[in-house]
Amino acid sequence: MPHDHVLLELVSHDLDPLILDLLEWIAREPRSHADVLDAWRTSCPRLTVWEDCIDRGFATRMHIAGHGSVVQVTAAGLSFLQRHGRVMPKTPASITATSPAAS
Repeated sequence: MPHDHVLLELVSHDLDPLILDLLEWIAREPRSHADVLDAWRTSCPRLTVWEDCIDRGFATRMHIAGHGSVVQVTAAGLSFLQRHGRVMPKTPASITATSPAAS
C-alpha cells in the first residue's frame, strides 16, 4: 500500500535526530554491543533507533580480540554525522577488528 511506504519514510526521518545522537555516542569511543543495546534498544515498534542505524549501514558490530563484540560507526555513519553538522573528534574511536559479528 503506497500510504504505508510514505508513513514509514516519515517515521524514519523523524528518528534522524536520535540516530545522530546514537552515532555521536558510539563515535566518541568504542562501545560494547551490550552497552549499546542497554542504552538504545527499545521494545517500542515505532522507536527503532538501533535497528534503523544498522539497517542504514551507519554502524557495524565487530568481534574484537580481547574486547568481545564492539559497535563502531561506519564511513556512511560518519558521512551522515557530517552532513548534519555534528562535530566529530579529529580521529573517530576505533579498535582493529578481527571479524564481523552477526547482527
